Amino acid sequence: MRTLLVAILLCFSAAAWAEEAKPLAEDPVLEQRMIKLSEDLRCLVCQNESLAGSRADLAQDLRREIRELMRSGKSDAQVIDYLTQRYGDFVLYKPPVKPVTWLLWFGPFVLLFGAVWGFYRHLKRRGDKVAEQNLSEAERKRVEGLLGIAKDGEKS
Repeated sequence: MRTLLVAILLCFSAAAWAEEAKPLAEDPVLEQRMIKLSEDLRCLVCQNESLAGSRADLAQDLRREIRELMRSGKSDAQVIDYLTQRYGDFVLYKPPVKPVTWLLWFGPFVLLFGAVWGFYRHLKRRGDKVAEQNLSEAERKRVEGLLGIAKDGEKS
């Protein structure tokens, strides 16, 4: 009974995947253009997946909307402008460099520079503290006494 239920669920999910996977036969050029454009756009639900590869319902709706915009004669730049006006720069995998996104673009380099500078300062301070210190004769004798070392270098 359990295997029959699993088999039925698999059939329904495979049918749904097949329906989404089939391209629109009416205009294969438009479909290729839509796929190419949606690979540069981020899925708003999945966030780490392109709009072309996402299986989320919102991604399917956005792909459908992109198709409609392309059918109405909009260029790729106009479609991207429409989506960024509606959803912001977050929808783009490569947001433009502008004051709002400076932290996104330059933040990792600033953090890397800060980490290297901090590591250098740490090593420099550590080197100053660990400078070689020579023991006085009294300190050396005390250490030898504590370690039990005889004058000839062997333990007593």
